[in-house]
Amino acid sequence: MKIAIVAAVEKVTHFVGQSLAFLDAVEQAGRAAELIRPVLVVGERGTGKELIAERIHRLSPRWRGPLITMNCAALPETLIEAELFGHEAGAFTGAVRARAGRFEEADGGTLFLDELSTLSMAAQERLLRAVEYGEVTRIGSARPLNIDVRIVAATNEHLPDAAAAGRFRPDLLDRLSFEVITLPPLRGREGDAAVLAEHFGRRMASECGWQSWPGFSAAALAELAAHPWPGNVRELRNVVERAVYRWADPDQPVGAIQLDPFASRWQPRAAPARSDVAAAPCAAPGAAGDDSITVALDEIGDFRAAVDAHEAAILRRALARHRFNQRATAKALGLTYDQLRHCLRKHGLP
Repeated sequence: MKIAIVAAVEKVTHFVGQSLAFLDAVEQAGRAAELIRPVLVVGERGTGKELIAERIHRLSPRWRGPLITMNCAALPETLIEAELFGHEAGAFTGAVRARAGRFEEADGGTLFLDELSTLSMAAQERLLRAVEYGEVTRIGSARPLNIDVRIVAATNEHLPDAAAAGRFRPDLLDRLSFEVITLPPLRGREGDAAVLAEHFGRRMASECGWQSWPGFSAAALAELAAHPWPGNVRELRNVVERAVYRWADPDQPVGAIQLDPFASRWQPRAAPARSDVAAAPCAAPGAAGDDSITVALDEIGDFRAAVDAHEAAILRRALARHRFNQRATAKALGLTYDQLRHCLRKHGLP
C-alpha cells in the first residue's frame, strides 16, 4: 500500500511505504489532526517528522490557516526568543524596527517547532506561558498579545530523559505531550526500503530524461535491504538518486550502489591519534573461533576487505552470544530477519 497526500495545489507531499509500523504512525497523525491539541513527533533524523507535522496541519480544522516552521537549532540562543515572540524597535542592538514573532505569524494556524530539545531553559519558560495562557509578549514590550496557535513539535531526543536530567522543563513536557507520535526508523519498516527505492528511482530516472525505468538488479535491492540506514529515508533517497544518475545504461537494471559517497582510496587521512594501532573486532570471513585481531590502520591495503572482515566478526560474535538464534541476533543488531540472512549469505556464515 502506498499513500500520497496532496498538501496544496502547488505542492504534493508523499508518504510512501507499506509496513505496518509506518502506516500506524501515519494513521495516528491523521487522528491527532482532528483535535486542536499539542502533538510531539519523535523520531531519528531523516524519518519524516516535518512531513508528519504538515499532514497534521492539512487534515486539521485550521488547514486554511498558516503553517509556520521554525528550526530551534538553526538560531543562536540569543535570537531564539526574539524569533519566537517578536520584538519592539530598540529592544536590543540591531532591532531597528518592530517585528512579529513566529507565534504571531502562526495565529489561527499551526506552529511547527523542529529540534525542540535545543531550546534554552529561558525560552522554554516563555513557551510554557504561551501554550498555557495563549498569549505572548514581544521583547521590549509590556503588553501581552492573545494568540490562537496549535503547537506541533519534533525532536530526535527522548524528552523524559532530558527532563530527568534537568535539560527540559517537565511542566512544558506535560503540556506538549497530549499526543506523542513516534516514527519508526527505516530499518524497522520491513520491506519499505525497496518500495522507497522504487519511488525515488523512478523520479530520478524521469529527471535524467530516461525513456523508461528499468528498476534495480536483485543484488542492488539486496544491498539496499541489508543496509541499516542510520540516516533513514533521507539517506536512502541520496543513495538511490546517486545510483540512478551515475548509471550509464538506462536500458539495464541499475546494478551499482554506493552507500558511502566518501569512500575512496584518495580520501584525506584523519589526524593521527595518540597511537597508530587500534584494536578492532575483526576476523577473516572464513576464520573460525577468532573474532578479534589487532589491525594497524596504516597497514590496511584493501578497505572493502577490512570492512567485510569487521562485519563478519560482528555477526559471528552476535550469533554466538545469542546461541545462534537468528531472530534474536537480528533483533539485537537492529536488523530485520531478512537483512540478517542476507548478511550471513554475503559472508558465507552458517
